[in-house]
Amino acid sequence: MRDIRTITLDLDDTLWAIRPVIERAEAGLYDWLREYHPRITESFSRADISKMREDVVVEVPEKSHDFTFLRRKVLARVGDAAGYGHTFVDSAMTVFNALRNDVELFPEVRPALNALRQNYCIIAVTNGNANLDMIGIRDLFHEVVSAASAGTAKPAREIFDVAVQVGGAQAEQTLHVGDHPEVDVVGANNAGLKSAWVNRDGIDWPDHLQRPDAIVKDVGQLLSLLGLKSP
Repeated sequence: MRDIRTITLDLDDTLWAIRPVIERAEAGLYDWLREYHPRITESFSRADISKMREDVVVEVPEKSHDFTFLRRKVLARVGDAAGYGHTFVDSAMTVFNALRNDVELFPEVRPALNALRQNYCIIAVTNGNANLDMIGIRDLFHEVVSAASAGTAKPAREIFDVAVQVGGAQAEQTLHVGDHPEVDVVGANNAGLKSAWVNRDGIDWPDHLQRPDAIVKDVGQLLSLLGLKSP
């Protein structure tokens, strides 16, 4: 780890828990639709809307990595079916995004990122559509690489290649940190990066997968891994 110059960081479930956030955002959006566009909720349940999103992925597989595109496409589809057209979609996405970006950082995240940013180029690399400005941590990252901006999602090599290029170091001088064994660790390893697995729950590493270069319980442990003092 002594040659590391860039750190790429996954966001969802690495810096905050994502499942309760998405559940709250989708419930809030559905409540908003019920109030302002009730014919949609009279015709489509939340399960129906989720199934429609799966259908869009099948129909437009080349956009399966772009979660915002998928959600907008489904909203437009249910709007058309209910006789509302598309004009409400921007407002609906504003409602959803406000809730989707209302996250609770894990306690160690902000101080750890503050310390890391003083010593490394820090790049967010995400398959999701979190808005770091809305969350209030954009200043902790030098750049952001998303699946939508890169045109492909982790674990594809291309998104890691983009992150390495943006970070300005070589792949072997770049450490990717994330919670998902295949999406983050295997993807990073296959792209030539170093990898650190965030294992908050203390589960066993899947034996059939190539192991990460390091295992940490949270982002705060990166400091000792990299020889930095804790704040």
